[in-house]
Amino acid sequence: MSRIGLTAQRKLILDIVSEASDHPTASDIIDRLKLQGQTVAYATVYNSLRYLTDQGLIRELKLEGDASRYDARMEDHQHIVCTSCGRVDEVMTEIPKDWLRQIEAETGYSITEEQLLFKGVCAECRTSNNKAVQ
Repeated sequence: MSRIGLTAQRKLILDIVSEASDHPTASDIIDRLKLQGQTVAYATVYNSLRYLTDQGLIRELKLEGDASRYDARMEDHQHIVCTSCGRVDEVMTEIPKDWLRQIEAETGYSITEEQLLFKGVCAECRTSNNKAVQ
């Protein structure tokens, strides 16, 4: 999809998601737009996120909690969530193909997409927790 046909609001939202390393929620995006001095209606943000997702420019992540998060990295990858602070990071390690074939053989499904969510405690929280214990 060419970015040429994007409205100004959609382009702003795409830029925010593309530049973010924290997989922002719609609320985060609205806050960042305000910080940039942009006034964009909530409905416009949500509709733009749906449009950008439908066009394959970003992906919607349903990870932890109620709010979806958004990611502009479209290559296959997984995510890991810190169970202490909620931080979300990317996992670029490829899922072994033999594991996927085993799942297909066991279930009879033909896997077209995989989405794994890993959970753990990030390095920053582990460091903070270790300092608090001492």
